[in-house]
Amino acid sequence: MTAAPPAAPGDRAATARAARSLAGARPVSYWLDDPARPAALPALSGDEHCDLLVVGGGYSGLWTALIAKERDPEWDVVLIEGRETGWAASGRNGGFCAASLTHGLGNGIARWPGEIHRLEELGARNLDAIEEAVGRYGIDCDFERTGSIDVATEPYQVEELEQAYEEARRHGIDGLELLDAAAVRAEVDSPLFLGGLRDRNGTAMLHPAKLAWGLKRACREAGVRIYENTPGLRLAPARSGPRMAVRTPYGRIFARHIALGTNVFPSLVKRVRPYTVPVYDYALTTEPLTEEQLASVGWRGRQGLGDTANQFHYFRLTADHRILWGGYDAVYPYGGRVSAEMDHRPETYLRLAEHFFQYFPQLEGVRFSHAWGGAIDTCSRFSAFYGTAHGGRVAYAAGYTGLGVGATRFGAEVMLDLLSGRRTERTELEMVRTKPLPFPPEPVAWAGIELTRWSLARADARGGRRNLWLRAMDRLGLGFDS
Repeated sequence: MTAAPPAAPGDRAATARAARSLAGARPVSYWLDDPARPAALPALSGDEHCDLLVVGGGYSGLWTALIAKERDPEWDVVLIEGRETGWAASGRNGGFCAASLTHGLGNGIARWPGEIHRLEELGARNLDAIEEAVGRYGIDCDFERTGSIDVATEPYQVEELEQAYEEARRHGIDGLELLDAAAVRAEVDSPLFLGGLRDRNGTAMLHPAKLAWGLKRACREAGVRIYENTPGLRLAPARSGPRMAVRTPYGRIFARHIALGTNVFPSLVKRVRPYTVPVYDYALTTEPLTEEQLASVGWRGRQGLGDTANQFHYFRLTADHRILWGGYDAVYPYGGRVSAEMDHRPETYLRLAEHFFQYFPQLEGVRFSHAWGGAIDTCSRFSAFYGTAHGGRVAYAAGYTGLGVGATRFGAEVMLDLLSGRRTERTELEMVRTKPLPFPPEPVAWAGIELTRWSLARADARGGRRNLWLRAMDRLGLGFDS
């Protein structure tokens, strides 16, 4: 049994069925295609002065601005966003809000074994704090603490899940449960599922765009001044006084401190740019399922799911009973250019649709309502890194590699800690004090990433066996992922 490979070239009927299922799909993020989407705020014109300037109106920037006001309501905080709040990764992701700060327990153990317990504890506290904030600020974002299941679709993946479970137990990590094929299919029914590893409390499902819009409202109510359609163009020390200045298309902002939450977009601190590359990820949502269709799949626990192949899928139910189905292709554009042209990729949509019906043949005939893509900021260690510039007056966090829905709130706390100059339990972490290896310049970056992608696909096709290139990357602690 295979992990849902693409339909064979001769399987024209399957490809035709997949194509028909996409015929009415709107080329826009399902989350952003919402009448509740707030109108854009005016752009900045003229000069502004503040204590803290936050650059970026996604989760990273919004949490930073809100927590800054929670820490000190007297702080004068300004946030600028190049387009509209939540329009990029924060409004295009799958809505998996995970407790993990390390891109999964395995990656955390491999990189920071000596502090994995602290990292797990801080991650759990961070997810609890997100849930508390959603309630306290009345953010209607369909927040559900459902947990998640990693599913195996190949025998070698069952073995890997068993090894992951035992490794977690050796490190004293509780809360995981191994599921055999019957148990996992009792949760969500697919003929491809051979086993699973359930985390009952470490993930919440939510509506990602509504979270961003709710944080925007909470920021404004706390006194944060937000300017949209206001990209930060250049960062430099002000000519007078211990302040920084950011130039925008129609003005300037002078601030004592600056927090950069631009993530996948080029950092205003140029030396940070080589540490991340954009990876384009794509997703589909079905039309709302009928009661009979839902019953054929099960999914009464509404958990988030992901398979455990190198080229993996993630999938979940929305509040109105659609299935969001994404992942598999992770596309790096040559030169690392972030472009609207990459937001849509019909060949990937077709591949995802073919895979969907291999996983859920009982849903034959279901149509997809939305198909979209977006860029993820990936770094070589798969989890965020942090730092300061300009004598500690500027802080940044980036490289979340697909786990930004939850981990950006922790990154906001780190940035504010760094700007304060105080030592905290967060700033003392090795994960915070160290950085990943940067990506090489082109054309080496493109060649290395493409070789890695080819090798990962080959490993999936060969029962998980990793070739010399992947083994060398493993030894160096390098990788490429979405």
